[in-house]
Amino acid sequence: MSLKDKFSGEEWFTVMNGPGRAGAAVMAASPSGVTGLLAEGQALGLAVRQGLSAAGRTPLLEAMAADLLGTPPDPGTVPRQERARNMDEAREQSLQGVRQAAWLVSAKTSPEDAAAYRHLLLSVAEQVALAAKEGGFLGIGGEQVSERERAVIEELRRLLGGTEAAPAPTPLSAPAPDGSGNSN
Repeated sequence: MSLKDKFSGEEWFTVMNGPGRAGAAVMAASPSGVTGLLAEGQALGLAVRQGLSAAGRTPLLEAMAADLLGTPPDPGTVPRQERARNMDEAREQSLQGVRQAAWLVSAKTSPEDAAAYRHLLLSVAEQVALAAKEGGFLGIGGEQVSERERAVIEELRRLLGGTEAAPAPTPLSAPAPDGSGNSN
């Protein structure tokens, strides 16, 4: 039995979308305009790929990486999700998705997998927060991470059961085309 077989299709979808939901919660907390949203969206994708291609992955992260490199899910099998009517609702839905994903991983995997998954979620959220300056005018002024983004990251730490800060994020670099993280 593979690790993925411990989850139903809908549960695995929830687990796979947890990192995206963590990034989306930060993005919804303090929208950054078009260029900021593009930068944050790119940071989200790169942070997930970087987290899943890092050396020393756990079996859960290996399974997630394999799925990202595999065939995309059939849209007919993807669970329907209620659309948010505003950014506050989007943030709350994203936090709820993260909570569900983290609970599933904690309930169905090893403590090492659960810890690695929580670290991935926090790392993605922090990378998204650092991707674009908030406030200011035409790139002048503003702050790297807004108070609302910091509040969402702290809320993520609380709901994931960790009060300690995740290790400082490493600068994002694009993984190799095969997603392995190897530059060769």
